[in-house]
Amino acid sequence: MIQVSVIGSGNVAHHLVKAFSETSEVEIIQVLARNKGALSELLSPEQLISDWSLLKKVDVIIIAVTDEAIATVSNQIPFNNQLVVHTSGSVGLSTLNKNNRRGVFYPLQTFSKAKAVYYKTVPICLEAELAEDYQVLQNLAQSISQNIYTVNSEQRKALHTAAVFVSNFVNHLYQMGNEICLKNKLSFDILKPLIQETAQKILTLSPAEAQTGPAKRNDTETINKHLLFLTDENQKEIYKLLTKSIIDHEKKL
Repeated sequence: MIQVSVIGSGNVAHHLVKAFSETSEVEIIQVLARNKGALSELLSPEQLISDWSLLKKVDVIIIAVTDEAIATVSNQIPFNNQLVVHTSGSVGLSTLNKNNRRGVFYPLQTFSKAKAVYYKTVPICLEAELAEDYQVLQNLAQSISQNIYTVNSEQRKALHTAAVFVSNFVNHLYQMGNEICLKNKLSFDILKPLIQETAQKILTLSPAEAQTGPAKRNDTETINKHLLFLTDENQKEIYKLLTKSIIDHEKKL
């Protein structure tokens, strides 16, 4: 059994703790967090601490805090030669304090506390300085997921950037679509089958093969109608930018 402690109480920490608590291969020793109440429904009071002096040595300490706090938190761990990992997609392994053995345990998924995550399908990207530490992280990852990848810090930065495009930016476009619907007394629900079909299509087709729409066809008449219809300047500029990007991409093919 792998003994794990987690530092943090945000979305990533919440879902990791929940996933680990549901497998017999992992024992959660402690969670150190300022907001202990955030995880009180998942753990016993004895497992929740806020005092660094109470932190125990375990097989793996997972830092699941905001990117800007990782270095500070890492420097506060009162041990030497302890395996310490963070969960960030954009922070290098070298950010962790070198007094301890360093690694990365990065679950590539969007996390919201109110939405359950089926962890078995979540890709977990691993990095470690030592082969024996990588093996520990691999065993830990395999206890909750079927998708394990070896990814170095530079590759992880690329993955995280790509993830912003395919998740965060796409969701913002959903928000814009919702605003257009509301403004015109339409239900956003009408668009949900289209959203689902577009997402499903990408599972069997490449993004280039799945692309459709007026920009793909270079249908300038429809594009101009849409631009005349849009009154919000931000929406109009984004429409122009994405349309140009699609048209320019088609020229390269």
